[in-house]
Amino acid sequence: MKVAVLSDIHGNYQALESVMKDARENKCEKFLCLGDIAMAGPQPRAVIDFVKNQNDWIVIQGNTDKMIAEYTKEILDNIKSNSPVMANALLDDILYIEEDRKEYLRNLPPQKTLEIEGVRILMVHGSPRRNNEDILPGMPIKTVEEIIGDTDADIIFCGHTHIPCGYQTNKKQTVVNVGSVGRPMTKEPRACYVIIDIQDGGFSIEHRFVDYDKFTAAEILKMRGFDGAEKLAEMILQPSQRHI
Repeated sequence: MKVAVLSDIHGNYQALESVMKDARENKCEKFLCLGDIAMAGPQPRAVIDFVKNQNDWIVIQGNTDKMIAEYTKEILDNIKSNSPVMANALLDDILYIEEDRKEYLRNLPPQKTLEIEGVRILMVHGSPRRNNEDILPGMPIKTVEEIIGDTDADIIFCGHTHIPCGYQTNKKQTVVNVGSVGRPMTKEPRACYVIIDIQDGGFSIEHRFVDYDKFTAAEILKMRGFDGAEKLAEMILQPSQRHI
């Protein structure tokens, strides 16, 4: 069975459409989504509606989904100290996204464990410890092993950083950051996701990089009009840094 694993759509409907087309063409039968569905993107409502209406998706909550669903001034102040543009985006999102869509984000589980054809999978957003902990390329394997701690899954899938990578631990566990669909932070700003092919209790994993209409996505994001929307739109076209 082929399974698509994706994360960090961030309201980018154009990127999601292209990833779905690629996944269907590659005969993916199931979809695992690691969260950050909506915040600070061109079309958060359209993406939420698409995701929640899929029957073959398993979805968990990302840290920004939680921010939208459980918004407080304290959350806003914490973001503002590190990333004023994202704080402005959050303020706009909580007005733009209706309560029923917030309720969907609110009810998503923070993690999910499942088994597919004998392979045990743990879905997290940041790490098994925290939804905003980074698993990045080039980390010492001891650090990765400490982060995944006492987990016993064969594969731990994560996102959050928008930068794809993967590790094999000394306990034969596989840790894969699937990158970002909607705001990739790679040299080429293509949408990124993973296909896992599970057969006879074993598996292979491929990061897929997909072209999409990023110019339309950037224009729609600019039109949202909040302070910093143009900077976020530019990051879709030419990634520079994760936080602005």
